[in-house]
Amino acid sequence: MAVFATSGVDAPVREIAEKAGVGIGTLYRHFPQRSDLIAAVFRREIDGCADAASVLSAGHEPFDALAAWMQRYAAFIAAKRGLAKALHSGDPAFDSLPGYFDQRLRPALRTLLDAAIAASEIRGDVDADELLGAVASLCMSAHNAGSGRAERMVALLVDGLRYGAKSS
Repeated sequence: MAVFATSGVDAPVREIAEKAGVGIGTLYRHFPQRSDLIAAVFRREIDGCADAASVLSAGHEPFDALAAWMQRYAAFIAAKRGLAKALHSGDPAFDSLPGYFDQRLRPALRTLLDAAIAASEIRGDVDADELLGAVASLCMSAHNAGSGRAERMVALLVDGLRYGAKSS
């Protein structure tokens, strides 16, 4: 992912192997096609984002865990931006990724939302799919050229979830 972020998905295989600390043969043995490597990187990023939900919920109050996870998800979307061209290329190696994304990220977010709703920290009518889409739209916007702008927009969106929450 680090090489893709700096050099793009068309980065030389030698650069990727060097960064990973393996030989080119080892890289090709595990990932015979570049698309296999891209798909593996994307799955790893999805897993990292999904797994962060339980870690955050264990160490933070529900709203704070949700807010931190939404920022983690925004960072994931920003990283995906570099992979977007390849992921939308029509290569069959990427066919299972949208389903994997839904299977891992939707439940992670739903758990955080349910906890924040149960604690009366956010409104009760929040839909996980709508929120995932809204954050993706904010992060992929052409208006997000400035440093930190996407993070600020996501923070505003998440803070807005408090409107209409039940008072304790």
